[in-house]
Amino acid sequence: MVSIMTSLWFGHLSGHDKVAVKPHASPVYHAIKYLTGELDRRYLTGLREIGGLQAYPSRTKDPDVADFSTGSVGLGVVAPLFAAAARRYVEAHFGLQTEAPARFIALAGDAELDEGNVWEAIADPALQGLGNVMWVVDANRQSLDRVIPGQKIKKHMEFFEGAGWHVIEAKFGHRLQAAFRRPGGDALRAHIDAMSNEEYQSLFAFTGAELRQRFLRSADSSVRHLIDNYSEAELAPLIQNLGGHDLSMLAESYRSCDAVTDRPSVVFAYTVKGFGLPMAGDPLNHAALLTRDQIDVFRKELGLTPDTEWDRFADDTAVGRLCARTGGELNNSALVPRPRLSIPDAVGAFTQKPVSTQETFGRLLTGLAAISSVAERMITTSPDVSVSTNLGGWINKMGVFNPDEQPDYLGEGRLLRWRQAPAGHHIELGISEMNLFLMLHALGLGHELHGEHLLPIGTVYDPFVCRGLDAFIYALYSGARFIVVGTPAGITLAPEGGAHQSTITPSIGMELPGLAYAEPAFATALDWLLCDGLQRLADTDGESLYLRLSTRALDQTPFDSAVQRLGAHTSRAHVLAGGYRLLEPGEPAQVVLAACGAVMPEVLAAAALLEAEGLPAIVLDLTSPDRLYRHWRLGLRDASRAGTAASDDHHLATLLAPHERHLPIVTVHDAASHTLAWLGSVFGTRVVPVGVDAFGQSGSIHDLYGLFDLLPDQIANAALVATA
Repeated sequence: MVSIMTSLWFGHLSGHDKVAVKPHASPVYHAIKYLTGELDRRYLTGLREIGGLQAYPSRTKDPDVADFSTGSVGLGVVAPLFAAAARRYVEAHFGLQTEAPARFIALAGDAELDEGNVWEAIADPALQGLGNVMWVVDANRQSLDRVIPGQKIKKHMEFFEGAGWHVIEAKFGHRLQAAFRRPGGDALRAHIDAMSNEEYQSLFAFTGAELRQRFLRSADSSVRHLIDNYSEAELAPLIQNLGGHDLSMLAESYRSCDAVTDRPSVVFAYTVKGFGLPMAGDPLNHAALLTRDQIDVFRKELGLTPDTEWDRFADDTAVGRLCARTGGELNNSALVPRPRLSIPDAVGAFTQKPVSTQETFGRLLTGLAAISSVAERMITTSPDVSVSTNLGGWINKMGVFNPDEQPDYLGEGRLLRWRQAPAGHHIELGISEMNLFLMLHALGLGHELHGEHLLPIGTVYDPFVCRGLDAFIYALYSGARFIVVGTPAGITLAPEGGAHQSTITPSIGMELPGLAYAEPAFATALDWLLCDGLQRLADTDGESLYLRLSTRALDQTPFDSAVQRLGAHTSRAHVLAGGYRLLEPGEPAQVVLAACGAVMPEVLAAAALLEAEGLPAIVLDLTSPDRLYRHWRLGLRDASRAGTAASDDHHLATLLAPHERHLPIVTVHDAASHTLAWLGSVFGTRVVPVGVDAFGQSGSIHDLYGLFDLLPDQIANAALVATA
C-alpha cells in the first residue's frame, strides 16, 4: 500500500480529487500529510492517542481531515462511488466546473471485497457510467488470519467486468515482464501463476541459494535455464517484483483508468503485506510489530538515526520540492460553514380531515417544491419505495434525476409521471437499504465534498432501517447531514405481518450520535419538525433527523385544541423540544399517559375511560423521546462533572409541574416498551411501560393492538396498576 499511495499522491492526484484511504493505511496517509506540510510533527507520535491521530482515517476527528472516514469494512471503499454520483448531480444542477474533473478514488484491501455491500453498490443502476471513479485494490491475498486460498482475485475481476467496470491487472512489475520476454519467459510466467498464494508468499522469507532452491522446486528446465541468468543478489528483486510495488507500473495503470471515461475503473495491484520488512508475506503479520533490533537495522538501511528519523526532507532537495509542490496542490484548506437557507417554520395548508403522517409528509414535500430557494437544494432518494412512501407528488413536480434525458413512453396521462432528466430532484436506487444510507452520506456531505449544501431526504420502510444500519452509522460518524423517513412503522402496518412491522427502530434513533429521532402523531407537528430539521442540517451544531411515520389516518382535532390552549408559538417550541401536553384533565391528575405516534387515539380514549372512573389523566404527546432524554441526560452529566445536585432545567420538567412529578406514568408506544420506560427515572416515579415486545403478525389494527395491550381499556388497566 505504501507504493500504491506514493505513486498516487506524488504522481497522479490533483487538488479536486477525493480519496478513501484503506483503514490500515492510516499511518501512510498521515506520513504523506506530514511530508507535504499539512500535519504538525507533534502528531506523528500520537497515533491512537486521545486528541491525536485516529487509528483509521476520520473526517471528523483527524487534524489532517480525510476526504472519507474509513474503518467500517466495505463502507469506506464504496463511499467515493456514491460521492461521484453526488458530484454528477451537483454538476447537473449547479453547473460546478473545475479546471480538471474531480476524480473519486478508493484504496481497498482485497479482503474487503468479501463484504456484501460492495457488490450491492457496484450493481446499482444509479451508479453506472461514473468514469471519474477509480478503485485500487491492494491485492496482497491476506485477510486478518491467513493467506487467502484459491483464485478469488480472478473471480472478483470477472464480477467487476460483468458489472461493466474497466478492469486492470497490475500483477507483475517491469522487471518480471522483461524476464517473460526472454527465452523461457512464458514458462516462467506459468510457473509463478501455478503457485498457490501460500507457496508464493512464503518465498519472501528467503534469499540467495535457498530462495533459488525453493522457487525452482517443480519448475521445468526452461525456467531453470532462465533463472540461471540471474545472480543470487538479483533473484529476490526479480521474483518479488509484483506490480503493486512497481511505481512506474502503478502510474501506467492510473493513466489507463483516466483514459476510460464512460465507466468506473478498478486496478488490482498485486502486493505482499509487509513488503521490504522481515515479516513480509507472513500469514500472521497483521498484528506483528518490528522488534527494537529490527527497527535499528531498518533505520540504518534508510540512512536515518534516532535524531533524524522524524525529519522532513530538506526544502532545497528535489524530493523536498516535490513534497512542497504536492502539499500546495493537494492539502485541504479550512472549510467554510454550511450556508443557512431561508426555510419556513411551517408549510401549512392542511385539511381538517383525518390524515396520516406519511400522507402529510408527501404533502409537505409538494409544498416545499413550490419554494424555489428550498426546492433547488432538496434531493430525495429511495430504495425502490418512492411511491409507497408518498414521494409521488414530489416526483411529479420535480422529476427523477438521470444524467441523460430519457423518453417517457407512457406519457402524461398517469398518476405518477416518471420523467428522467438532468434537472430531476429524485434519485431512485435499487432495493438496497445499504445503498440508501450510503447515498444519503454522499449527498449529506455535499458542502464538504463539492461546495454545494444540499438538503437530502431519504425514505425507507421503517423495519429496514436495520438492514442499512451499518451504513446509517457510517454516514453519521462521517458527519453527513440528512433526513431519513422510516415509514410505515410498527404493528400499525397491520396487514403486512411481522416481517414488515418494526419494533426496535426508535431505540436505534435515540442511541445514534448526530441524529435526532422524532415520531409525531399529528400533521402540524410533523410540519414543524420537518422544516426545523431542514434548517438544522446547516447549523454548526446541527444534526440529522430520523422521522418515524405511519399510514394510519388520525383525527387532527385533539392537536388543534391543544394549540388553541397553549398558543401556536409555545406549541411549536414544545413539539420541537420533544413533547407537549395534548390533553388536560378536568380534575387534578392522578396519572400521566405518555405516548408516541399512531397509538394516540387509543391513549385519548383510555384517558376518557379513566376520567369516567374518577382517575383523571394528563396525556403527553412525546414528539421526540430522543430530545427529551438528551436534555435530561445532559443536565445529569453536567451536575456529575461539577459535583452538584441536578437541576430540573429540562423539558420534561416544563411539561409536568412540581406537584405533578410524583404521578405514576403509563408509557404507550407502537415499539419496544423499553423505549419510553426511562421516563420514571426522571422524577423517581412508578412506570408501567406498554409496547410491542414480540414479533407481530398479519391482522387488523384492532386485533394487533389487542394482542399487545394497546387498546383503550387495556391502557386504562395499565393506569390502574400504576396507581394501585
